Amino acid sequence: MRDRAIRVTNAATEHAAVRLDGTDKRIIRALQEDGRMPYSKLGPLVGLSAPAVRQRVLQLIDQGVMQVVAVTDPLTLGFGIQAMLGVKVAGPLDVVADAVADIEEVDYVVLTTGRFDMLLEIVCETNEHLLATVNQVRSLERVSDVEVFGYIELVKQTYDWGTR
Repeated sequence: MRDRAIRVTNAATEHAAVRLDGTDKRIIRALQEDGRMPYSKLGPLVGLSAPAVRQRVLQLIDQGVMQVVAVTDPLTLGFGIQAMLGVKVAGPLDVVADAVADIEEVDYVVLTTGRFDMLLEIVCETNEHLLATVNQVRSLERVSDVEVFGYIELVKQTYDWGTR
């Protein structure tokens, strides 16, 4: 997998859910607003000292509850084409999932139930780039069908699961 890829599994089957208290939720919400906020500012904002909030943040990271990362906007970086691909696979999914996860333009891979075996989100610079990427996915062994859903407008995207 690429260096920037994050392998995600179903947390419910991997380990017990972590219970967040009100302070944890306030910490996460504050870091979602400003991930570079110093502990000296974050602590008083959530009712803790800087060392105590640092310990809480590190614990949340160690538990896998959150990551502090830079989120880029593809449009401002010249990636004007975004799409979801519905992929049908003949045979085992894991080999195909690993192969599509290695494609640079693919930023999201999820195995699904229903009409498609997996959904992929891709970002491309041009329509030609989109076509080349779709053809790359279509050419993979065991891929039997690909349907492209072009994004017209992103209306909502959140990262606040469990903190509302």
